[in-house]
Amino acid sequence: MESLNRMATDLVDEAIDFADELNVAVSPLSNEATVVDFGVQVPGGIEAGLLLAEIQTAGLTTVGTTLSEVDGAPLTHVELSTDHPALALLCGQKAGWEVSVDGFEGLGSGPARALVAEEEIFQRMGYRDDFDFAVLAVETDDVPDETVAEHVADLADVPESAVFLLPFSTASITGSVQMAARAAELATFRLTELGYDPLDVLSVSGTAPVAPVADDEETAIARTNDALAYGGQVHLVVDSDFDRFDEVPSSATEEYGTPFAEVFEAADWDFYEVPESVFAPAQVTVDVVGGPTSVHGDVNESLLAESFDL
Repeated sequence: MESLNRMATDLVDEAIDFADELNVAVSPLSNEATVVDFGVQVPGGIEAGLLLAEIQTAGLTTVGTTLSEVDGAPLTHVELSTDHPALALLCGQKAGWEVSVDGFEGLGSGPARALVAEEEIFQRMGYRDDFDFAVLAVETDDVPDETVAEHVADLADVPESAVFLLPFSTASITGSVQMAARAAELATFRLTELGYDPLDVLSVSGTAPVAPVADDEETAIARTNDALAYGGQVHLVVDSDFDRFDEVPSSATEEYGTPFAEVFEAADWDFYEVPESVFAPAQVTVDVVGGPTSVHGDVNESLLAESFDL
């Protein structure tokens, strides 16, 4: 398998070449790092969100949209599938890098995480990327500057000129789309947290509705998480059976049925005080190769309709 960051860099080049068509903005920094704004000071869009999801997964996924209903309302849904779930979803797409430097706050996802490889999932998989460029998507309401690029370059051990930062606001079209693309990732990560070997997850397909764009970040964060926990559906093909598949969907948690706005409010919007188990899709089908196929959880369209203010 080629470097995740090399494959992602090719897709970043595509975003730069078609910036106007994607409604994104390219800004070279004084230290020669590059910022591609996917949805902070620009509107972004559906195509930008889909491309961002591809970049986050280093091109190891197929991402697209379909039109489906939520409580009778036609809404765009994102579909994502991959035959490389451990690499694409856990080493790439997962938002596992808390970027905090000189007043800038953001949540990083994408292949640059694999250059640092300090998260537990990389130790479990025995994987670390090695490449001359670093690609990091950053969920934030600010555009990162040279200080942020320097921070990423230091941790990723690449030159500052080799850093690509892709910021986006949750309260943007891009933000809603890339979040809807995370259903498969959440199911895969939840399964590994329960003790399943991530390398035994052979292929994953997921879908979730694109939450209506909110007018503030807190509402957007709550809505996009509701979209996954109450509307996300995932099909996993795995190599071996496991006695905890029923704990993968969001319905297995005590918080199930409570909108994320209330869950986050109860934790004073400190995400690290919220149990990781709540970040899960609504429904999963687990297909064991040569074994049983089981279905767990269900979608909750009425809660989604309330969250989306339909």
